[in-house]
Amino acid sequence: MPLPFLTADRAFDTTDDVSLPHHDRESWRRPYRPGPWRVGAAALMLLLASFVLLAGVIIAATSSMSSAGVVFGLAVVVIACALRLLRMGTWVSAHGLRQVAFFTTRTASWRQVGSVRTVQQPVRWLGLPRTVQGQALVLARQGGGSGAVTPLLTTHNADFLARAEAFDRAADTVEAWADEYRRG
Repeated sequence: MPLPFLTADRAFDTTDDVSLPHHDRESWRRPYRPGPWRVGAAALMLLLASFVLLAGVIIAATSSMSSAGVVFGLAVVVIACALRLLRMGTWVSAHGLRQVAFFTTRTASWRQVGSVRTVQQPVRWLGLPRTVQGQALVLARQGGGSGAVTPLLTTHNADFLARAEAFDRAADTVEAWADEYRRG
């Protein structure tokens, strides 16, 4: 008895990442799914946290509670880092564009946005200092010079590495939402 709703290949054949009309336009939403590199790194961090928590339980049972508290604190830090890693990306709402990095969050209201466009340029590979030729969705702020251009998405970041179609869909969606919200 096949159960097609439980198979992994069926989950990616649907277009359920398209924004539905009943979604709240005021809430922040990401126009794409987190990529496999980002999800894999967060999963490994959570696996590490589970081992650290197990070690904390063993330390609590056999040693002092202060040592166990330090280990539990370390596990909480690893879990928080994994969750922040999953939260990173570009978010859109009726208020503006928000770029969430690991340590910082930058928000640009639609009045500050000059243009959102896809350009061919050197991009960072998985956020590392090494650059490769790729595409980037860039945000140009109104009234700013060359320093006011911020890359929002790239073809070689943790969400879109080896997923060119997903980058194109996400870039088109963000550009369309930018055009819609700047006019409205």
